[in-house]
Amino acid sequence: MNKQRYSILLLFCFLFQLAAKAQPRQGQLAAEVALPSVSGDTIRLSSLKGKVVLLDFWASWCGPCRVSNKNLVKLYAKYKASGFEILGVSLDDEATKWKTAIRQDKITWLQVNDAGGWDARIAQAWGINAIPTSYLIDKDGKLLAMDLEGKELEKALKYLLDK
Repeated sequence: MNKQRYSILLLFCFLFQLAAKAQPRQGQLAAEVALPSVSGDTIRLSSLKGKVVLLDFWASWCGPCRVSNKNLVKLYAKYKASGFEILGVSLDDEATKWKTAIRQDKITWLQVNDAGGWDARIAQAWGINAIPTSYLIDKDGKLLAMDLEGKELEKALKYLLDK
């Protein structure tokens, strides 16, 4: 193989690898998440179709995540009855720390654990490289936005839930 072809092949492989690890984009269907809950049952993201879902990647050891949880507690209480659901995906390796954080933060929404930190299977599939990271997903399972917070998130929820 000549040098130019080899270089093109290497570039193609590199770009393919980058695309494979890229975060999902707006308009795409959300990739499946199927992980164990606090009780050990498997919860699937696809089971929430028909609801507006915030897929929230976090961990008990992440200070900004814990602050975000406090804000989400209020939003969840306000919009849950209107068809809003949160699926929290913890990257904690230690289940006891994860469960303690759930209790301390007064989290009442669905929680699953993807043990393994940055190398966790679902975190890798979703291209997670920082937390908190969240995705707003519409009733049909399409990704609408990433990392909306505060008033932006509430505005989007009002719009989506009033449809």
